[in-house]
Amino acid sequence: MNNRLRHILHVDMDAFFASVEQADNPDLRGKPVIIGGGKRGVVSAASYEARKFGVHSAMPMFQARRLCPNGIFLPVRMKRYREVSRLVMAILGSFTPLLEKASVDEAYLDVTGTERLFGPAVRVAEKIKVQVRQETGLTCSIGVAPNKFLAKIASDMDKPDGLTVISHDKVQDFLKSLPVQKIPGVGKRTLEVLKSLGVRNVSDILGVPEDFLTRKLGKAGMELTERARGIDNSPVVPFSEPKSFSAEHTLPEDTGDMEEIRKHLLVQSERVGHDLRIHGYTGRTITLKLKFADFRTITRSRTFPDTISTTSEIYRRALELLDKVDIRLKVRLVGVGVSTLSRGARQLSMLDQGKKVKEMALDSAVDMLRERYGSSILVRGSVMDLVGKSKDDENQDQ
Repeated sequence: MNNRLRHILHVDMDAFFASVEQADNPDLRGKPVIIGGGKRGVVSAASYEARKFGVHSAMPMFQARRLCPNGIFLPVRMKRYREVSRLVMAILGSFTPLLEKASVDEAYLDVTGTERLFGPAVRVAEKIKVQVRQETGLTCSIGVAPNKFLAKIASDMDKPDGLTVISHDKVQDFLKSLPVQKIPGVGKRTLEVLKSLGVRNVSDILGVPEDFLTRKLGKAGMELTERARGIDNSPVVPFSEPKSFSAEHTLPEDTGDMEEIRKHLLVQSERVGHDLRIHGYTGRTITLKLKFADFRTITRSRTFPDTISTTSEIYRRALELLDKVDIRLKVRLVGVGVSTLSRGARQLSMLDQGKKVKEMALDSAVDMLRERYGSSILVRGSVMDLVGKSKDDENQDQ
């Protein structure tokens, strides 16, 4: 693929969750809105008004409350955000079939060759911004560039409601003074290595021999050299299968009570099982996630020969992982995930008949009721005491 001939857009909704809340409730406009999972969770999103106080996503909620005591704290309404996201993606899809949804609030578009229909790429970006605002009341920031990594960087240059263009002939000028941490995927460890080599800006990477950088950082070293040259041939992929389904929950209080931990694990297993079945997947790898009172996080995984999707099986196997963890500190967060996914319904052998068939039938009936009437229509008796204590953290499919 010729990197210099492509026209890629990266569309990023501005403070998406908080902006949806402000659009749905005009009284919240201009006010510091913070979305998160209860007092002990983390910030999922913060309006630009809240960001002025130093609040940002992934920050502990207690810290956000300290920085912005007059903020308006709201729970995550994932169902509503996904609803608005579908509307936004439909708008984007009307401009090109080459649309890659990167997350609930961002996407890449390849508009190469659509000039006769919609005009130059910049004009497409302008049309998208107008249409998104008209149909959702929200703003987005868009980067236009020859490839995905440059488009993503550009979309973040002039937030909110920004439009930044990096033309083919200006790529090297743009990269010359760009801080290396602006490259997507450059995390804390990579940044430390680069700084030890005297690399501060993207252009500095070219002063380090490629084979030396590869020895230091592996495959990432090769990719960094390509990025420093403005190269990224990765295509815009219209659909990508999820790699996992997971859910986690920050407990109302740190606890060492194993019975309490098991109850929360059951709730998360039920949420993951529901998502698997609704989307038509089964999985073979179970992952347990625990965060302790000192904020240390551990994960434990095991891959099984057969695929599963029922709540009972997910829970049983997550319990097996939990029983092998030496819990010495109180637990703050409980999560479970299923990966190594397969499409389609699970095929049962003759040995699977009986109990597992009943489990599948029960799950199917519960899924149908919850899809029709909401997730709170049915609650297991064993976890009734957990209802209403705190909001669940966001389900994730990746």
